[in-house]
Amino acid sequence: MDSAASAGSAKSAVDKNKSQRDLSPAERSIQHGDTDILQGEKVDEALAAKMMLINDTIDEIGFTAHHWKLFCLNGFGYAVDSLILLIQSIISTQARLEFQPSYATGLTIAVYVGMLVGAIFWGFSADIIGRRFAFNFSLFVSSVFTIVAGASPSWVTLGLFVCLSAFGAGGNLVLDTTVFLEYLPSREQWLLTLMAAWWGLGQLIAGLFAWAFIPNYSCSDAATCTRANNQGWRYVWYTSGALVFLLSILRITIIRLEETPKFLISEGQDEKAVRVLQNIANKYDRPCSLTIERLQACGQIVQRRKAGSSWLTRLISPSEVFFHLRGLFATRKMGLSTTLVWFSWLLIGLAYPLYNVFLPSYLATRGANFGEDSPYITWRNYAINNTCGIFGPVLAGFMCRSPWFWGRRGTMIIGAVVTMIFFFCYTQVRTASQNVGFTCAISFCLNVYYGTLYAYTPEVFPSAHRGTGNGVAIGLNRIMGIVSAVVGQAADTNTPVPIYICAALYIVMAIVAAAFPFEPYGRRSS
Repeated sequence: MDSAASAGSAKSAVDKNKSQRDLSPAERSIQHGDTDILQGEKVDEALAAKMMLINDTIDEIGFTAHHWKLFCLNGFGYAVDSLILLIQSIISTQARLEFQPSYATGLTIAVYVGMLVGAIFWGFSADIIGRRFAFNFSLFVSSVFTIVAGASPSWVTLGLFVCLSAFGAGGNLVLDTTVFLEYLPSREQWLLTLMAAWWGLGQLIAGLFAWAFIPNYSCSDAATCTRANNQGWRYVWYTSGALVFLLSILRITIIRLEETPKFLISEGQDEKAVRVLQNIANKYDRPCSLTIERLQACGQIVQRRKAGSSWLTRLISPSEVFFHLRGLFATRKMGLSTTLVWFSWLLIGLAYPLYNVFLPSYLATRGANFGEDSPYITWRNYAINNTCGIFGPVLAGFMCRSPWFWGRRGTMIIGAVVTMIFFFCYTQVRTASQNVGFTCAISFCLNVYYGTLYAYTPEVFPSAHRGTGNGVAIGLNRIMGIVSAVVGQAADTNTPVPIYICAALYIVMAIVAAAFPFEPYGRRSS
């Protein structure tokens, strides 16, 4: 009997080896962990071995309805981030007419300060106390202050509530990609890029709300502007806040998110990680061969804290923060990757606001030049422009999964270069139709780059430090948003100068993308 079992085992091993030989290199790396993205950058051998087992198990379970739910629920965070970011720029003109502030771009600074603090807070907390807390509560925090912002009695109060609303929304871009990626089978990692389409959907919603309310419920000049005849911008905040509140409820009712297995493994909670994956496998009738014994056989990971320390102690501990920052520079190659990724976020953080946040005023002047200066036409064009932005990440998602476009890096290079070309062409627009056409083309191509960068960033960070890396990246992006607001206050954004600056920045972004040391195509994230 023992010899029969041995023969059967040998035959099974031969069949397995044969099936592996029949696979292409990309399929072999994805299914069997032959070339994980950070495979050559192992700092903790036990943790790397456990992560490989977790990746194997996630691939074994495959893509399920659970992942579609995560795609939508994490996508909500993308949409809310872009919604809150654009609303403040959309309503600022009418709010200024009513409050007549001394600092015109105060709301832009407020929203970026809120998003900066939110990105840092939710990002670091995700690596210290887990992903689940931010996933469940960040949208709710944002919804409350978004609704309250609509009732603001003064410019300063409006800025405060905009900042607090952005604080809640600002953590979503950090967590959405992290949570989705850490549950996602390797062969479907391209969906991380596709998920950025939700960002464009948030922009569209903002544009539609503006189109519905601002042309019909707004005053025309500061002399006659009162709260009673200028309710449009407040309606935009109320409806947006109600929508965000609905999305926050859906997040905690459609799915009961458990902590991600990769976070649990990095915290030494092997039993919980096994249970989470087994629960998914059992619910969707999928195989799951992972056991606690297999994980424990990999050895003990490096422990960095005393057992029993509270989550609050860990959250405010400087040593925790520096531990996660050091982890992003554990090897020379990882340090180069982290630096270039963060630099890319700095560049896009300046280019994106200069174009998108100040686009309404520029579109208004272009429309006036073409004889189309009504608010209805301006906001109609804005909505059309934002609709086109939805489909950029869709194309990027399919480009990322194709070897013809050099994976993620090639997609970013193509997106940045084509965007730069359209930026230069836009300065030569002479008709109303060209105006709409080129702004739509820019939004589409810009989101090809932006959507891919959003996906690439968490893929190349180690799981134990992914929230920190994401948080700092988004935080740097927000800092440049504040800089753009100061530039907008001092410069004339009705001229083509911001367009030229944006075009030049995209050339640099393409060069940086080509220099990235890691390519996630055909490989698995840790």
